[in-house]
Amino acid sequence: MQIRSIGIDLGKTTFHLVALSDDGKVLLKKKFTQKQLITFTANLQTSLIGMEACSGAHFLSRALRAQGHDVKLIPAQFVKPFVKSNKNDFLDAEAIAEAVDRKNMRFVPIKTDDQLDLQALHRVRDRLIARKTAVINQIRAFLLERGVVFAKSPIRLRERMPDVLENADENITPRMRNLLSSLWEEWKELEQQLDLLNLEVEQIASSDEACRRLREIPGIGPLIATAIVAAIGNGAAFHKGREFAAWMGRVPRQHSTGGKAMLLGISKRGNQYLRKILIHGARSVVLNSKRDRVQMGQWMSALEARAPRNVLVVAVANKLARIAWAVLSSGNEYRAFPAPMAS
Repeated sequence: MQIRSIGIDLGKTTFHLVALSDDGKVLLKKKFTQKQLITFTANLQTSLIGMEACSGAHFLSRALRAQGHDVKLIPAQFVKPFVKSNKNDFLDAEAIAEAVDRKNMRFVPIKTDDQLDLQALHRVRDRLIARKTAVINQIRAFLLERGVVFAKSPIRLRERMPDVLENADENITPRMRNLLSSLWEEWKELEQQLDLLNLEVEQIASSDEACRRLREIPGIGPLIATAIVAAIGNGAAFHKGREFAAWMGRVPRQHSTGGKAMLLGISKRGNQYLRKILIHGARSVVLNSKRDRVQMGQWMSALEARAPRNVLVVAVANKLARIAWAVLSSGNEYRAFPAPMAS
């Protein structure tokens, strides 16, 4: 039995496996639990195994690679065209087995435990920030109904909250005062948790060599550096910087036909969180950097003269992404200006 490729459809408790022969016929069709699957593949000939990039895929990929198999993760949207007719788990596994053998297929790099830890750290931090914003907005809304208005910045509200809770002259009922006090305590607790996470991110960015090199790039601090390393590792999954920028949705969508090119707005594909924080970093470069001290300063000034500010920010984010990929993939330090040529 000569197996050409294997597709595994992942689930929480059940896993469906389909193996294809060289001529594309189904050789195996089995259903396993996770332990049964790992035991079965340990006794199987070394094979090309494909799975969709989803929850649990990175753990199983590392386990199968340790057994000697060639494991590849495929984005789910690239598997869908290979599903024939109706959908079930075995048809999905068969489609994965067909897709993984395609020479021009795009794959997702398998993440290490350190990358998964970093990614989890960022996701928890992002959730806490969203929760803190919700608490602040709720406090503002409750106080507005009592005729108490603050400036837009959260700093102003934080400064006045103790006075509002202690001032008996404010038009606030005892029940509402208790609710506001509870929200105020929640706000302070969330800020303490965020401070601890920010400190941990700073420590990781200072100790990791790849993050340290990324932080030399203007607009990239510890948060963006660790997020990039968590997402792409050393950047080996991309052949050039533009592919990384396209993966993040930084390049224009295209709708071209008949030899006529039509470029639209940015595609906004890929990692939404990484795209968001990279745009924040680019905005800091545009607003705060001294153009004569930044390698792209002249280009930024020229683009700013003919394009809106937000277009400039997105263009700078695109450049920062490509520079970050070059620094990661080459292993070299970032140079603010090209090294002078020897005479």
